[in-house]
Amino acid sequence: MLDTLPLLRKTDFPRIRRGRLTTLQANLGYRCNQACLHCHVAASPKRTETMSWATMELLLEFAQRQGIRQFDLTGGAPELNPDFRRLVKAARERGIAVIDRCNLSILSEPGQEDLGEFLAVQQVEVVASLPCYLEENVDRQRGDGVYTASIAGLRRLNALGYGRPGTGLTLKLVYNPGGAGLPPEQGALEAAYKRELGERHGIVFDQLYVLANMPIKRFGSDLLAKGNFHRYMATLKGAHRPDNLPGVMCRSLISVGWQGEVFDCDFNQMLGLPLGGSAGPVMLADLLAVDLENRPISVADHCYGCTAGQGSSCGGALAA
Repeated sequence: MLDTLPLLRKTDFPRIRRGRLTTLQANLGYRCNQACLHCHVAASPKRTETMSWATMELLLEFAQRQGIRQFDLTGGAPELNPDFRRLVKAARERGIAVIDRCNLSILSEPGQEDLGEFLAVQQVEVVASLPCYLEENVDRQRGDGVYTASIAGLRRLNALGYGRPGTGLTLKLVYNPGGAGLPPEQGALEAAYKRELGERHGIVFDQLYVLANMPIKRFGSDLLAKGNFHRYMATLKGAHRPDNLPGVMCRSLISVGWQGEVFDCDFNQMLGLPLGGSAGPVMLADLLAVDLENRPISVADHCYGCTAGQGSSCGGALAA
């Protein structure tokens, strides 16, 4: 895999600092039942990296000491971590809201047949990847048969009450472009998703998040291999909007890797960029009582992916 970090390090991206910490985002491991082209984690069924229960206990302790009220669980497929359900239960018992970054097809995997029911009982918010409402586009980006499995997963979640008014079970979908371009306007695309998925499959959901592809890991390597890296970076930089800076996700969250190392965001984690203001790796165990507010955030050229156009974050467009 071609490494884009040497091309990203030298940057003129604005210097930013963290605000009040509200969310703890944790990557529970790189194992996934898919191997998507756009994946900035380079996750796949062959990966074995997995967060231990001991590190998860640190997540819970950090949340208690810092007053964190939300966990954002990612992977890979976070549900494939053998302690995923144990962590979710422990967090919910402490009153911590939980987001599950779900790829939908995981609901069809052997051993995960009751996953939807578990998420519903625990009142977990599901943020589910579905890069298009058309089968050919999804399968081209994520693999043959993924669209069919994703639709089956959405139907299962809908049957449990997800995405339906009055249930308290939130279902959000995530779109990312299939190539090297900025995503379309979030509101208009959400309306199209709701119309097409409703008419074609009777599926309902609460909201669509629109994310830009990051020029790192598998997607960045593909850009380099096809000679599109510099063109894509020019697109991101040319669409930079300073008014998106206050809303970038790194200002209100930290990202914890599967070994307990802390980063300013999930993308910095994948690039190995140390927590802002640090000369080297920083472990969560060393931050339990540390106030991170107003600390500098590590930036590089990939950060333009979050401020280009309408903006992009784990919570969708910043200028929606």
